[in-house]
Amino acid sequence: MKAHYTRIALAVAAAFGAVSSSSTALGDESADKVARGKYVVTTSGCNDCHTPWIMGPGGPEPDMSRMLSGHPQDVPITAPISLAGDPWIAAVSGTNTAWSGPWGVSFTANLTPDSETGLGKWTLRNFVDTIRTGRHMGRGREILPPMPIPMYKHFSDADLEAIYTYLQSIPAISNKVPEPLPPVQATAAN
Repeated sequence: MKAHYTRIALAVAAAFGAVSSSSTALGDESADKVARGKYVVTTSGCNDCHTPWIMGPGGPEPDMSRMLSGHPQDVPITAPISLAGDPWIAAVSGTNTAWSGPWGVSFTANLTPDSETGLGKWTLRNFVDTIRTGRHMGRGREILPPMPIPMYKHFSDADLEAIYTYLQSIPAISNKVPEPLPPVQATAAN
């Protein structure tokens, strides 16, 4: 009888060990995705536009305390600027998060996992569809310049999943980015 209990105890211990091992493997897989996502986000220049810039000792630099939080809600921009034309096509705000050009004004999105102002409620499918189609959540408004959708839509599914996983792992920052503004011509016609 004692041998029977010993076998049961060993079986239970082995089962817990298997669960623990698979949890560790899943944890490793998730950690690998986060690491890959961080690498792709960093090397693809996402912080260049989606992280507000400040003046540092060596000149403008990303304010990593607001990493990937998009155009600051406390920096209002109410109209596109009028450019003189050639050779200029666009102008950028001092935070490097708002761009004005023939399309109007585009504001870089909050990519943090904040559920109200960022990507917190987005699914992997929403994220992939946005990058693949160049439309907000894959079906909404067009994603405007300078977002390099023509290049980024070629990321592999694995890279997009890694980017999404990484973005869901960073600190959430509440920052409501404004909607794009129409071009000067469209504003004047109304």
